[in-house]
Amino acid sequence: MLTVDFDRLGIGPGNTVIDVGCGAGRHSFEAYRRGAQVVAFDQNAAELADVDTMFRGMADAGEVPSSAHAATVVGDARALPYPDQTFDCVIASEILEHIPADDAVIAELIRVLKVGGKLAVTVPRWLPERVCWLLSDEYHANEGGHIRIYRADQLRSKITGRGMTFTHTHHSHALHAPFWWLKCAVGVEKPDHPAVAAYHKLLVWDMMRRPLLTRLAESTLNPLIGKSVALYFEKPVPAVELV
Repeated sequence: MLTVDFDRLGIGPGNTVIDVGCGAGRHSFEAYRRGAQVVAFDQNAAELADVDTMFRGMADAGEVPSSAHAATVVGDARALPYPDQTFDCVIASEILEHIPADDAVIAELIRVLKVGGKLAVTVPRWLPERVCWLLSDEYHANEGGHIRIYRADQLRSKITGRGMTFTHTHHSHALHAPFWWLKCAVGVEKPDHPAVAAYHKLLVWDMMRRPLLTRLAESTLNPLIGKSVALYFEKPVPAVELV
């Protein structure tokens, strides 16, 4: 389930990509499948071990171009271990809402991005997230949980204020918003609740089959209740001062 629009990012063979806070690796896998040189970066070593296993499985199955390369790196997003302007594309999907020092992370995302490169950032959208917080403290008040709710214009200003050029935004995963509202209403630690289990089964079926009806429904509902908001930026060429 991708939140980022890879066609908009233009990721392909030869591109260098870092997926910061990659989690289970969904965006890293797509970048690798498209032939990029990928770094899956996260602080969770156990999760990265699973990502690395998947990378090797994809290569063994011939699912990636022979020129593609993928690596996993454990580290802190507040201090990325790379020189300035290392990557053609930087992805940070659903991580900033977890991090107290979000400004420090944003600065690092921009620092390692090449001039002319593209940055994609996604966070939970304000309205669906606000409903979750109102329904359940358990949803966010836990170790590693969400510590803030962004408004899209607030996050956009944080990033453009550091010299980036905003290019596009969209919303994603409208069908997932009611699922999380339901989970919050019955208790987030009750995955076996009949209603939650039934909705989860529907979402899995939708992701596997991608029927036209649900694709149309989600695209219609995304502007209204899309669970995530994605923001896209480019790093401009510095202005040359005339003497």
